[in-house]
Order: sequence, then structure tokens, then C-alpha cells
Amino acid sequence: METTDIEDLPGTSRLLSHGQIILSPPPTKSVNDPLNWPKARKYWHAILVCFIAGFTAATSNDAGSAQFGENDDLGISYAAMNTGAGVLFLGIGYGTLLLSPAAWLWGRRITYLFCITMGLIGAIWMAKTQSTSDSIWNQLFVGISESCAEANVQLSLSDLFYEHQRGTFLGVYVLATSVGTYLGPLIAGFIGDSNLGWRWIGWWAVSISVGTVITFFFTLEETMFDRDAHETKPIICSQEPTTDPETAPCEKKPETPGLFSNEIVTAEEQPRTYWQRIALITPASNLVGFGFRQYSTRLVHTMRIFSFPAVIYSGIQWGVQDAWLTFYLTVEDDNWSDAPWYYGDVGVGLINLPCLIGAVLGCFYGGYFSDLFMIWMAKRNGGIREAEHRLWFLFPLAIIGPLGMLLFGIGTGQGWSWPGPYVGLGLIGFGWGCTGDLSMAYLMDAYPEMVLEGMVGVSVINNSIACILTFTASMWLDSQGVQNTFIVIAALDFFFVMTTVPMIIWGKNCRRWTKSRYLEFVRIRDSF
Repeated sequence: METTDIEDLPGTSRLLSHGQIILSPPPTKSVNDPLNWPKARKYWHAILVCFIAGFTAATSNDAGSAQFGENDDLGISYAAMNTGAGVLFLGIGYGTLLLSPAAWLWGRRITYLFCITMGLIGAIWMAKTQSTSDSIWNQLFVGISESCAEANVQLSLSDLFYEHQRGTFLGVYVLATSVGTYLGPLIAGFIGDSNLGWRWIGWWAVSISVGTVITFFFTLEETMFDRDAHETKPIICSQEPTTDPETAPCEKKPETPGLFSNEIVTAEEQPRTYWQRIALITPASNLVGFGFRQYSTRLVHTMRIFSFPAVIYSGIQWGVQDAWLTFYLTVEDDNWSDAPWYYGDVGVGLINLPCLIGAVLGCFYGGYFSDLFMIWMAKRNGGIREAEHRLWFLFPLAIIGPLGMLLFGIGTGQGWSWPGPYVGLGLIGFGWGCTGDLSMAYLMDAYPEMVLEGMVGVSVINNSIACILTFTASMWLDSQGVQNTFIVIAALDFFFVMTTVPMIIWGKNCRRWTKSRYLEFVRIRDSF
């Protein structure tokens, strides 16, 4: 039975009507609306932005595979390279913050091309490293290159797909990030151990970056669309020629039948030309001059994002998963190259395959299946979707993630071989793959008009946590040992995942409490 009354609240909406999914946001009449693009065009764009997420994740994690070569050839200390990792996280988090106004003022494309160029500079610098300062500061550029993948990719995906599809495509985004995070060090290890030498880790990144710049420049289309300037009311179709705009000829474009099948009606409209779609800069409709003053105002305005509880919650959930990543990658490098395993760079890289397998499964769980779960919950709730419905999927992770850390940490401390530590890494990868997906999807569900800024807040919190723990992980492990350290962080992981309980109980009240602040935030942002 459908519920007739629905509270006007961000994150609460009617998802189903008489068993059919209601499209949100509603598509406009415009053929230039990314929501109305053909599927092939949408999916190509999604592939491109997810590729940049995976590629920048790989380059951000490949420096560790060059450490032994840099130490042997140049005498650069491991402590200095650890400092470089901290600089990397600062570049990612605060690069995301500084980049965020640009996507609204000058378009999405320019931000991707800028970040790929920064990564290209960082890769060249890494390949030509001669000193300690080189090894540290090239990581700043590498970090900036990943900043577009921390918020802009999510924004692009929200431009292309409806709210009920976001979990699925965020899952694809996290999957791409997982592939880069875990396969990047493996591939870099093969390169470093080959006759080419460790500098070719950087040169290979240069080659791929150049190809990516060219591909993006000519095939990545702009998805910024002024939705408020277009009508979204139902269209009256006429089969006869007419000059009445209310009964203009229109065309039904049914999507493939299935779970997300809907019929979209689009009026005839002149599509943008190819060169307009790939313009380097697409100025916002309200851009004043070059927009530098608006940029500064928007940047300051974005700082208000940290007053929303859902942003803090999502940032912590994603941040602690990245923090644990630092711990087990450090243990792999420091411990598994010694007795009783004696793994080299390639062997250490191969240990990440269980993580990748777990992450792939986690992305399906936290993505596609969480979308199915949201629809099922909405049916039980009279057709009404609540943002907190998705959070129920996090509870199994309070067991899966900590269990994986115990198996890996205790197994490493006790010198276990197959299968304990490897199964543990698979469980850790599962948690890493879907905790971030679910928490980010929750934030996007809760505040759908604040996607970019919400992801900026998550990135700043996430990378600040990762930066701090990058400097402390080695000291903690040296002080307490691998086994005891992982017992502690398993308990911490359980605690942080279980903060989902208060979000389920009071999350809607938080959305109600912040409703006026959210609406004011969006109004002020769009007025700049």
C-alpha cells in the first residue's frame, strides 16, 4: 500500500508509484540533458571517468615499488619516502577542495584535463628523481592528479544517472579505484624488477598520461547542464505539426526493459555540435567575467560542508578504510620480504590479489545489490525512499572487516602461510570495497543537490586521517608489533562501522535539522 503523505525533506522521496520507479532528478525536454543521452554515450563517459579514478589510484600507490631502487641508487631514506606519502595525501585532499569550484564555473572537462596534466608532471619528476626533495615533492603533483577522482567523478556520474542507479555506478567507481590501488603496486613491482629499472615506473605513467590527455580531449564530453533553466513538467505529445510549444512534436525513447526501465519523453531540440561538447571550457550561465571572484567566494562557501553530520560520518567511514590500507601495505612491504616468506617486490605485489578479489565482490555488494535493497525497502515503506535505508548494508562489515584484520595481523605476527593471512586480506578488501561505496551513496542520497561539495568534505576528512596515520603507522607497528596493532585496529574498525547505528536512528532527524541549512547552502552556491 502506497503512502500518500511524504515529508518534504532532503533524502526522503517517493521512489515507487504503483510499482514503477519514479525518475529523480526528473529528466528535462532537452536532448542535451546528460540524463537523456543514449546509453552508449553515457557508458563511454562513465568508462572514461572511472578509468581516471583507477589510473590515478594506481599512480598514487606505485611509489612504494620504487623505494628499494631509490634507496640503493640515490641513498634516499625510507623515512623521506614516507614523508612523500604524507604529502601525497595532502595533495589529494586539499587539491580536491581547491578544485571544487572550478567544476561549477568552467565545466567538468577542464578539471579532468588539468589533473591529468598535473599527474604527467609528477610522473616525469618521479622518473628523473635525483634527490630527497625530488622524491617528496613529485608526490604533491601525483596527489593533485587524483583529486579529480575524489569528487568530480561522483559529480559526473550523478550528471549521467538517476538516484536509484547511483549505488551501482558508485560501485563501479570504487571498483575502478580498487583495481588501481591493488594492481598499481603489482604492475610497478614488475617494472621495477625488470631490466628497465625503477625509473620506468614513472616513464610508463608518463606514456599512459599522454594517451589519456589525448583521449579525454577528443572524446570526454561536458556534462554540466543547467537543469533549472529547463522545464521538467510532463510533455504533451502531438503527432501533427504545430507551432504551440506546449504541444510540440516529441519522441518516446524507451530504455531497455529491466529493473531500471523507464520511458523518457524528450522534445525535439537542436543538439550541441561536437566542438561545443568538447570545448575546453564551458562557462556557467551565471559566470561573471573570468569568474575568479566567484571562485574565491565559492571556495569559502564550500567550507560550510563540514557542519553536516552525514559528511562527517561518510568522511570517517571512508577515511578509516584508507588508514587501514596504510597499515597492511606497510606490513606487506616490511614483513613479508623477510622470514618466513622472503617475498620480493613482485611477490609483495601479488599479495594484493586477495584484496582485489574481495574489493570486486564488495563493490557488487555495496553497489548494485544495495540499489536492489533500496527498492525493496521503498516497497515496504509505501513507495517512500529514505536515505538511511542503504545504511543497513553496512552492518555485516562490522564483522567482516575486523575478522580480516585479525586473520592478517595475527597470521603475520605468527608467521602463518596459506590460507589465513590471504583470506584475511580478501575480507579486508571486501570491507574496503563497499564501506566507502555505501557511505558515499548515503551522502548523495541524503543531499542530492550537494554531491560535489559533499564529496569534497569526505575527501578532506579522508585524506587528513590518512596523512596523520601515514606518519604514525610505522611507529605504532614498531612499538606494539604487528599482531597487537592489528588487534587494536580491528576493534577500532568495529567501533567506526557501528557508528552506523546512531546514523540509522537519528539520521533522518539530522536531515530534518539541517534542511534549512542545506537549502540555503544550495541557494547561495547557485547565486554566485
